[in-house]
Amino acid sequence: MTEKKLTLNESLCKGCHYCIEFCPNKVLAKSSKVNEKGAELPEIKNPEKCTKCGFCVLICPDFALELKEEDEDEDKGT
Repeated sequence: MTEKKLTLNESLCKGCHYCIEFCPNKVLAKSSKVNEKGAELPEIKNPEKCTKCGFCVLICPDFALELKEEDEDEDKGT
C-alpha cells in the first residue's frame, strides 16, 4: 500500500489561505514565499499532523493542493 502525500502546485495558488484557515489539524501555515502571481503561498508546516482527510484539497478553489501517491512521480508506465 502506498502512502499519500500532500503537495502544492505553487503556480495555481492565488493565496486565499482557505486551506490554512480550515485545516482541522493546522498542518498548513503562511510562508514568506510568493509565486509569480504575487500570491503569498501556504507551506506544509506540520506534515506529521496530516491525517490525509483531503479537506484542504476540497476547499481549494484553484485546485492547487493534491493528495498524491508518493511513488506516483516515479511511475512512468507504458
